[in-house]
Amino acid sequence: MSNNKHHEVVIIGAGAGGLAVAASLLKRRPSIDIAVIDPAKEHSYQPGWTMVGGGVFKAAVTRRPMASVVPKSVTHYEASVTTFLPDDRAVVLANGESISYGVLVVSPGLKLNWEAIPGLKETLGKNGVTSNYQWETAPYTWENVQKLKRGKAIFTQPPMPIKCAGAPQKAMYLSCSEWQRQGVLKDIDVEFCNAGGVLFGVADYVPALMGYIDKYGIQLNLGETLVAVDGEHQVATFEVTNADGNKERVEKSFDMLHVCPPQCAPDFIKDSPLADEAGWVDVYQDTLQHKRYKNIFGLGDGCNTPNAKTAAAVRAQAPVVAENVLSVLATQSPYALYDGYGSCPLTVERGKIVLAEFTYGGKVKPSFPKWFIDGTQPSYLAWLLKEKTLPWIYWNGMLKGHEWLVKPTILSDAPKR
Repeated sequence: MSNNKHHEVVIIGAGAGGLAVAASLLKRRPSIDIAVIDPAKEHSYQPGWTMVGGGVFKAAVTRRPMASVVPKSVTHYEASVTTFLPDDRAVVLANGESISYGVLVVSPGLKLNWEAIPGLKETLGKNGVTSNYQWETAPYTWENVQKLKRGKAIFTQPPMPIKCAGAPQKAMYLSCSEWQRQGVLKDIDVEFCNAGGVLFGVADYVPALMGYIDKYGIQLNLGETLVAVDGEHQVATFEVTNADGNKERVEKSFDMLHVCPPQCAPDFIKDSPLADEAGWVDVYQDTLQHKRYKNIFGLGDGCNTPNAKTAAAVRAQAPVVAENVLSVLATQSPYALYDGYGSCPLTVERGKIVLAEFTYGGKVKPSFPKWFIDGTQPSYLAWLLKEKTLPWIYWNGMLKGHEWLVKPTILSDAPKR
């Protein structure tokens, strides 16, 4: 095993979290030596996939070559990490090469566990079975919506945690909006089968969402978990928990099935010394520093922080991690704090969004004054934000180190750098 490469900062993952941290670090110290490790050749704007499934965006606009988004001064290793050696301050790549670091940032994303539902992977992308949770099948969602004129459409949501907890119902609302526009919604039986016990985790936004459940005539089924799919016969099997807590299996036929898959930590994280008991990167929820290794930080979907797993959360986390990485490199304690901010622009119809914004504990934290955008009510301005502004901010702001509206909170006793 060779170990002849060293960087001040090594970042695992070139998704939203990894690249945003790299950009924020470079804004603070342009000469810093950073390496990013990720085998992917393309980078995706995942929040755009809901809009692809709703016929608003083309899939191609949500993806760019990785080489075009990694900062020029950053060393990019197109490789996978197989082993973490935190006591040696090193990681080992799939080719056996070892890379050492001063500080490690881990932003691995999460794993979409399609295999956990028997029959799902084999039928995904055909037989009316689709998902906005991957780039390849999001266009198939829109294809199904356009074709379906009568029958049954089922939308599923698995147990938490999942990325963007609102995405399963976003797909449903946009589909219903299109069916309503076409005049066929009255002939389509729509069900939302949610494994959880509530429609949405932050109560302030539920009344507006329930208004759309009623408007579209959606049957809301709580405590129902998708456990198997027979694509050829278009039958979905659900485990249903009744009021007494007893479980039974129920089969439902469908013409269209939009699936949000179960999600878990990536295997290479689960099997590493960085993981908690559930397999997630084990960090403090405020500083995002690892609980056992002071020179390791984590952010994004792969961490065990109790925030919503959204791109908006990553946008708020990245400056915190950048500040704290520089503190540790200067042999100081972390001084920047993350408050759990996350955002979920809920596309309730084509042209209107309920803009959910909240911090740890479900505390509402709007970015705009109520007279401009009242996030608890459907709004055209919030739709423009989602359709026009947020993609631009992602590519030209977040991935370039601009921290509009997400300046990190710094403790008052932080030393000047």
